[in-house]
Amino acid sequence: MQISLKKYVLPLKHTFSISRESHDFQDTLIVGLLLNGQTGYGEATSNPYYQITVESMMAEIDGIRNEIEKFNFTTPEKFHAFLVSRQLTNFAICALDLAAHDLYGKLLGKSLYEVWGTKTNHYPTTNYTIGIAPIEKMVAKMKEFPWPIYKIKLGTDDDVAIVKELRKHTDAVFRVDANCAWTAKETIINAPLLKELNVEFLEQPLKADDWQGMERVMHHSVLPVMADESCIVETDVEKCGLHFSGINIKLTKCGGLTPALRMIKKGKELGLKIMVGCMTESTVGISAIAQLLPQLDYVDMDGALLLKKDIAQGVSIEADGSVVFPSLGGSGVILNQW
Repeated sequence: MQISLKKYVLPLKHTFSISRESHDFQDTLIVGLLLNGQTGYGEATSNPYYQITVESMMAEIDGIRNEIEKFNFTTPEKFHAFLVSRQLTNFAICALDLAAHDLYGKLLGKSLYEVWGTKTNHYPTTNYTIGIAPIEKMVAKMKEFPWPIYKIKLGTDDDVAIVKELRKHTDAVFRVDANCAWTAKETIINAPLLKELNVEFLEQPLKADDWQGMERVMHHSVLPVMADESCIVETDVEKCGLHFSGINIKLTKCGGLTPALRMIKKGKELGLKIMVGCMTESTVGISAIAQLLPQLDYVDMDGALLLKKDIAQGVSIEADGSVVFPSLGGSGVILNQW
């Protein structure tokens, strides 16, 4: 196998703000794995919250480049186990695992959802994220991109008032993501007010390790609550089963499609709703997420829609929310020249 690494700086259409950070660009790492005339592509973005940079991921991968290129590739699962044994961060593993899956499907001539025995006749519609901004800008973003489901980023002193104002401008379903900014008391108070405003669920209202607070929320919240920062890796799923209504799996955080598939299976066994989210990836990462759609209750795969300029072709999302899957195998990714 031959490996290639390249850093891209993805420009966003608008400043993207959540409760703890803002940015206008997203650094991302694209990995290519070449074998038998086929190239699989994977992606992982930088993330200051987890102290991950593109440079740090490239250094990790370069450190075992010779081992990767000598690896006898047969399945993504065996390749993933090899990467875990080399103690790379999950972000670096994700980029390699996504590339391995894309490569595997291309070598077989099948899309990954076909490899996994699923069909795309039914799948959830992605939400479109509205980051924290002055209310007039949040309204303008909704008008610029009419959509049936919006994820509203919150974590201010006027969160309910913001949702009330946004509700005046659309009948779309709202999902609220506070990114760990609320307390248990705030969540319990806000929930009935937000339910009246057609909010479907709350995502990660409390700090990731506030399990006691989440237990209170689960007993008293009138809205379902999805785990995000509290559900990073496979071992988190079972604990979330007692404290959340569902889990939002991020491929970059858990280490790619290989562990995500196991997390989906475990979550379903525990009766949890299953969502997969994105980290403002390009179409490379979004196309990998899309392969999981038949297995999901909810999805947040709007990363490429938030970009001013994309770097790849693959799975595309149409104006009516439908998803177009490419005929190319794997995740169906073709990297553009940029």
